[in-house]
Amino acid sequence: MKIDKISRQVKGLGLCSGGLDSIMSALLLKSQGIDITWICFETPFFSSKSSEKASQATGIPLITLDITDDYMKMMKNPKAGFGKNMNPCMDCHALMFSKAGEVLKARNFHFLFSGEVLGQRPKSQNRNSLRYVEKNSGFDGQILRPLCAKLLPETPVEKNGLVDRERLMDISGRSRKTQMQMARDFGIKDFPSPAGGCLLTDKVFSKRLKDLMDNQKTIHKRHLYFLKQGRHFRLDSKTKVIVGRSQNDNKKLLEYFDKNKDILIRHAGMPGPDVVLTGKFSHENIQRAAMICAGYTKSLPGKNADIKVLHNNTENIISVKTVKALEFKKLMI
Repeated sequence: MKIDKISRQVKGLGLCSGGLDSIMSALLLKSQGIDITWICFETPFFSSKSSEKASQATGIPLITLDITDDYMKMMKNPKAGFGKNMNPCMDCHALMFSKAGEVLKARNFHFLFSGEVLGQRPKSQNRNSLRYVEKNSGFDGQILRPLCAKLLPETPVEKNGLVDRERLMDISGRSRKTQMQMARDFGIKDFPSPAGGCLLTDKVFSKRLKDLMDNQKTIHKRHLYFLKQGRHFRLDSKTKVIVGRSQNDNKKLLEYFDKNKDILIRHAGMPGPDVVLTGKFSHENIQRAAMICAGYTKSLPGKNADIKVLHNNTENIISVKTVKALEFKKLMI
């Protein structure tokens, strides 16, 4: 049964990355008179900043949800596996559509949509992967891809008259020439470059995350944010050292530092990095972390360095022999 668009406003809820494709898919539907809202998701691996900027530029309302806990459950065993690094793209998209679907039901939206383009990404945006995402989202038949809809089977969304299929697109492949022309037609001048903003595709970050998941049963959000900062050293299966590379690193480390659960280490007499020791602490590991701290200051190798150790609102100063930072390279993640 078709919906009378005059008597009942059609409402679409779209996944938004803030990129060109997200923006064009939303404006394409909006041009049909459909009431559009975006939803975006936050975890320590990706943020809502680009989506917020797109919302401000277009006036399209934006819902933001933190899905870190659900995301980490999925990361333990993604059904479709990982990509080149720790990126579970297909199960990630399925989870996002699943969470968006919960909002669809709660707020009476009629369908979900995204800016995905057939063939734009060989592994995560081919016909099989798009179908996998839809089936595993729990909202089969309620997901529309406006930019490539004419290349895909007609959905119930189109069959029921919610959306005019003839006014949708048949874009495929990696070229964005068509989207760029659409942007000019819609008067959109400012949008992010196509490069992805997901840290799970980054090789170094992925190694750190895998190390964390392999060694730590209970992972709190702050542990995930730590992965973005500094140099990381694995002392043993339960203990890790994070060394700030810059003033900004030091500032960020302090944002996530828990004085009751972590140890903060600094040189007592000269500028240097903030060093965070996390996990289970032994005297030996505190000494080693202090030596790593000294190694990244201008303290001369072979000379003793006085190091501050702060934990549970107490401060102690210990003296350790300065060793060149290269000596700890084998511990680096």
